[in-house]
Amino acid sequence: MDKHIVFSGSGGQGVITAAIILAEAAALYENLNAVQTQSYGPEARGGATRADVIISETPIRHPKVINPHILVCLTQTAYNKNAGIVRPGGLMLTDKKYVKIDHKVDARQVELDMYLAVMEKIAKPIVFNICMLGALIGLTDLVKPESILKVLKEKIGSEFMAMNQKALEIGLELARETE
Repeated sequence: MDKHIVFSGSGGQGVITAAIILAEAAALYENLNAVQTQSYGPEARGGATRADVIISETPIRHPKVINPHILVCLTQTAYNKNAGIVRPGGLMLTDKKYVKIDHKVDARQVELDMYLAVMEKIAKPIVFNICMLGALIGLTDLVKPESILKVLKEKIGSEFMAMNQKALEIGLELARETE
């Protein structure tokens, strides 16, 4: 297993946080090698954000992702900029509220109502990124949901755990509905 993942969106969406959680889950609880890098615009919120994650059973020699197996786009700008980099046969995950698919790519394109589901069931957009992470692992089996939950328990306060767990479950359910 050697998976290259790019998360892209805008500042404030939790793109980088989701990438860190995924990389830590792989490295700490799945006995895999993982590396995470990030870049973002100068704006505090709303600027372009990108986080790369590589998960591998073998040593990772270069931390930057060029042609990802998996591309997550959470804004139209991110989609327009990055749609062409997804590897043929890969997976592109987008949110229906923020991205209108209009590029032809040689990859599986999955559009989900992640933001809408979070707002309907939790009413707090702060866990949109965790829902996206649930959908991603539901579609790919990169790591087990339990590994994500273990990282979340270490990183967030107990008062927010139930909300984050619910968001993860919503994402997993959205992924199951695509099968």
